[in-house]
Amino acid sequence: MPETTFLDASELVLNMGPQHPSTHGVLRVILKLDGEKVIGAECVIGYLHRGVEKIAEHRTYQMFAPYVDRMDYVAAVSNGLGYCLAVEKLLDVEAPPKAQAVRVILTELNRIASHLLWLGTHALDIGAITPVFYTFREREEILNIFEKYCGARLTTHAFRIGGLQYEIYDDFEKDVKRVCDLLMPKFDEYEELLTENRIWKARLVNVGILRAEDCKAFGVTGPLLRAAGVKWDLRKAQPYSGYEKYDFEIPTRQNGDTYDRYIVRMQEMRQSVRIIRQAVDGIPDGPIMAKVPKVMKPPVGEVYVSIEAPKGELGYYVVSDGSTQPYRVRVRPPSFVNLQALDLMARGALVADVVAIIGTIDIVLGEVDR
Repeated sequence: MPETTFLDASELVLNMGPQHPSTHGVLRVILKLDGEKVIGAECVIGYLHRGVEKIAEHRTYQMFAPYVDRMDYVAAVSNGLGYCLAVEKLLDVEAPPKAQAVRVILTELNRIASHLLWLGTHALDIGAITPVFYTFREREEILNIFEKYCGARLTTHAFRIGGLQYEIYDDFEKDVKRVCDLLMPKFDEYEELLTENRIWKARLVNVGILRAEDCKAFGVTGPLLRAAGVKWDLRKAQPYSGYEKYDFEIPTRQNGDTYDRYIVRMQEMRQSVRIIRQAVDGIPDGPIMAKVPKVMKPPVGEVYVSIEAPKGELGYYVVSDGSTQPYRVRVRPPSFVNLQALDLMARGALVADVVAIIGTIDIVLGEVDR
């Protein structure tokens, strides 16, 4: 690629966002263009910064738990699970078997809800209007279960340190099974609309390619990594909450392009239904909370716990100084880390392709900026 100076007449610098419907939030991308071709992309973030990690230092461990739901607000349940597991590791406690089963069910439902929102908005960005109505219709069914369980639909605060916030309601298992039965034919319906659609393939195939070695160099995880052929999923690699008991596959592809990431996420939703069905059939009886002190003072120490969130590896680094408040909390959000790869993915693409590439990373700016 020939070297060009910043003010070369053949070069155009274009601001995309932060007020732009397809940047999926307040993301500003400074595009460096040669005509219609992208020769560089720089992300400007921080417009949604709320200082979540600093807030943690001034709240007790229990008081801080609802704050994490506001990071990736599309997958609040996953955020809460990661934080609870980190503090439980500090306290050296484990949630009871019933709590672990319900945690898996709610987290996998949340994964599907997150992927449904991604699919609908991604298709909308590219020009397909119909899928967003379909995916939101099914997502509402999942949100109804969340609402019946804990009263919240979006920032779902479902878990407590040591177990669950509430006992499951009477028809919980019946509702979950009904939603699983509803979802499977709908996934086929989405694929009939998109998978072999020639416009969809023209916009996605060989666009935004990210190879396995590049994923590893940037720390990219989740569907982006698996679409590049790397069979890495923390639910299998480092099981938590009893995932080792469930039979499921890790979907992978080889090309690492935008189309492969779409296929991986579609297959992931089917695997989530498979996990949920096993978990809901095997919810044990027993308590929903472990014995944890009312005033939590974890011993001096530090832990890092990560889970497989819908967008990739979500990690919490928590430092305890022995008081009722964490000394330090640091979050490793997948959206933030995966966004680093945008420049590499966008080089050589067209401006229209940048919209597809941002969509395929599946970022939420609440998590990027925190």
